[in-house]
Amino acid sequence: MPERTGIGPFSDKIRAFHGRRVFGLSERASERPEGKASDRPNSAIARSCRFFCLQGDRCSDRPTQPDSPSKVDVLWSISMDLNASPLPEEDEQPFEEHFEGEIIHEEIVESAVATMRREREERRQKLKRENREDGLNRYSQSVRNDYVTQSRNTRRYGRVKEPPQGWLDCPSYGQCIGNIIPSKVPLDETYNDSVLPGKRYSSKQVINKQRRQGRELGLVIDLTNTNRYYSPLEWTKLGIKYVKIACKGRDSVPDNESVNLFVHEVLQFLSRQRHSKKYILVHCTHGHNRTGFMIIHYLMRTQPMHVAEALQIFSQARPPGIYKQDYIEALYMFYHESPENIVCPSTPEWKRSSDLDLNGEAAQDDDDDDEGDTAARLPVQVSLSEHTDSKILTNDDILGDAIPIDQQDAMRHLCYQMLDLTATGRGSAQFPGSHPVSLNRDNLQLLRQRYYYATWKADGTRYMMFITNTGCYLIDRNFCFRRVQMRFPLKNPAEGFHSGTLIDGEMIIDKIPDAGLKRRYLAYDLVALNHHSVIKLPFSERWKLLEEEVVRPRNNERKQFEFESKGHPVYRYDMEPFSVRRKDFWFLSTVAKLLKEFIPRLSHEADGLIFQGWDDPYIPRTHEGLLKWKYPSMNSVDFLFEIGSENRQLLFLFERGKKKLMDGARVSFAGEEDIASLSGKIVECSWDAQEGCWSCMRIRTDKATPNDINTYRKVMRSINDNITEEVLLNEISEIVHLPMYADRIARAQQLQHRQR
Repeated sequence: MPERTGIGPFSDKIRAFHGRRVFGLSERASERPEGKASDRPNSAIARSCRFFCLQGDRCSDRPTQPDSPSKVDVLWSISMDLNASPLPEEDEQPFEEHFEGEIIHEEIVESAVATMRREREERRQKLKRENREDGLNRYSQSVRNDYVTQSRNTRRYGRVKEPPQGWLDCPSYGQCIGNIIPSKVPLDETYNDSVLPGKRYSSKQVINKQRRQGRELGLVIDLTNTNRYYSPLEWTKLGIKYVKIACKGRDSVPDNESVNLFVHEVLQFLSRQRHSKKYILVHCTHGHNRTGFMIIHYLMRTQPMHVAEALQIFSQARPPGIYKQDYIEALYMFYHESPENIVCPSTPEWKRSSDLDLNGEAAQDDDDDDEGDTAARLPVQVSLSEHTDSKILTNDDILGDAIPIDQQDAMRHLCYQMLDLTATGRGSAQFPGSHPVSLNRDNLQLLRQRYYYATWKADGTRYMMFITNTGCYLIDRNFCFRRVQMRFPLKNPAEGFHSGTLIDGEMIIDKIPDAGLKRRYLAYDLVALNHHSVIKLPFSERWKLLEEEVVRPRNNERKQFEFESKGHPVYRYDMEPFSVRRKDFWFLSTVAKLLKEFIPRLSHEADGLIFQGWDDPYIPRTHEGLLKWKYPSMNSVDFLFEIGSENRQLLFLFERGKKKLMDGARVSFAGEEDIASLSGKIVECSWDAQEGCWSCMRIRTDKATPNDINTYRKVMRSINDNITEEVLLNEISEIVHLPMYADRIARAQQLQHRQR
């Protein structure tokens, strides 16, 4: 028998199918008059068969000469679909072949491809009827094509996409929490082979179910750690915004930066809902742990409540709520709350796995974002008092968590408004805080012209602090914002918390006997108070407001919490990343005592003095009237250090925003072996007069740019003027006897005596 060629096993069915039609029609044709086109359908059939029966497999009764096209010929040519799938659909019945002389009499000629298309259409109509209860009134052509393609691939490789463990019996979605709807992940049509019609939950069904309840979706936040469940186009093509925040669901809670992004996206979306009320769908795999974790963070940052209250709100909207204990513990820890015990709900029945691993524990499914199984637990006593940072603290540590770029840009703009600055070009990214200038013999005379107070210059890290209704943000010298979890109640605690308050200060590390290292933020100036700029007020008033409106309310509430809770407070101020206090300022007459008694007893490093004009407004950036004096050995310049060709050391400053090479300048690194690794870093250097070069004091990880050339010149002027401690004290002893100082000091001392 000659070798058969064609398009695979299905060609045999086509040949058998055509054989029956040709045989039957030929028998009927023998009974008809000759000479009519309708009497010769077998010629059209034979001509069609040549597409399928190749190289000798053509029908035996084909005509020797091609006939003219007939209506049947046209019917065959229209019904041909070379792109049709040669594979049977899942609900297609096997083809029954008829042999042994069976004769089939049919009036209508139908090709095999036309039969397949007809049966496929019948199947689609059946699917429409099955899904009518879910609101699927029609399928678009693109969705049908995608579904057919996925079905072909699934059958070709013998793989069926299975839903996540527990997904089938997990409730689809919960009740609204404000404008937020917690939900399990929708699955697209490629999962239909393994999901019965009554259990399906696709993006179309999500939209239709919510519309029936009068809710129009405007934002979908996907927290799963995979992209396999559906295409974002299912939302975006309908005008619904889609945000992906990939969060691992196994062995870890969502990181703080992901939480910041989630809260920001929700707040941004809600702030734009002016003329219409649209809803936010939030989902992870099952819509409980990660989804609840994020929603509770949002509630905690936007409403005055405790973690237990937020957990209760979510559990009522999406029973049983969060059922992973590490998630619940992380929430209490983050918001510095210490309940007597933490009760974790039992794992829902639909999530409990019947498969056990080798350890006898619930087996994980193959999705790396699966939420695992946490068996029912008894109430667990959690000792959050053990929350201590055992690592060594340094000024170079990065504090807080990064926030989204657009949120940072918005906050920069707010800060510039409070400081009455205009953001233009590169200037919008410059740190706006007030900078002192080095004391020299010229500006030393300012102490004689204006009334000054003095304080110590701490050797810490400069930060401004921006307090909003959603959190507290540290602003570093690079004008970058990072969120820290802090609490700043208003003067009247019943009115809530600070919002739109901008503080200036520095972070130091105290060495506390028998307690180790502790961070402390020394606040020394107030820029804005609850969205009201105070930069034009004299420093004396700003300094007073800082204590009365910001620092003292914190201290009062802390004492109240400790007293009312009898040693077990709901909110633990001691769990915050650092404490806050106002920095003290004193009369110039106390400078000698400040240098000789106070600074030596400080629990942190200090490198000089700051002289603050008592009546000065807040001046952004360089403030020529804000003076700093350093011990001569501590006068320093911040350079950009680079290694050039032939290992040449290069030191750069900034001039008009561009790098300026300091020709001939050298720097020594005591005890540093790998100098090349410092290339590209900012190095703080003091002048070594004996060696005639700069000496590296430390690497400034908190700065990305070197000093400006003008700052360098002022420091060099201070170094050359060599204002020693003795010279400074002699000058001040003369200044404080001027009438301007004598009168104020006398009045201040009288006021202090009355208050006692």
